[in-house]
Amino acid sequence: QVRLVESGGGLVQAGGSLRLSCAASGGTFSNYAMGWFRQAPGKERERVAAINWSGDSTYYTDSVKGRFTISRDNAKNTVYLQMNSLKPEDTAVYYCAMYNSRAYYTLDYRYWGQGTQVTVSS
Repeated sequence: QVRLVESGGGLVQAGGSLRLSCAASGGTFSNYAMGWFRQAPGKERERVAAINWSGDSTYYTDSVKGRFTISRDNAKNTVYLQMNSLKPEDTAVYYCAMYNSRAYYTLDYRYWGQGTQVTVSS
């Protein structure tokens, strides 16, 4: 059983930055792709970014391209989301998830974290 724990959320002004971390424990991290998702009140959960098992392939949803960067450190069993130029519309609970494969081209997730709140004030 893998446990995913997110951290780094908080309150930031528009234009500011935050770095989210998701630490995995209890299993093999490096064999699986990882993703960051977010859910704002009244909206469906959306995939924000994803990274394959080795870190050499990434995905971003259009609204965050050029502002967010996903990365991973397999030695530390951690995936990161660097968020720059934050906007009020980025306000949401952010979750990390482990895919059930090395690539992120599926909708098959093994584990989810509990989420961390990101609030961007205007």
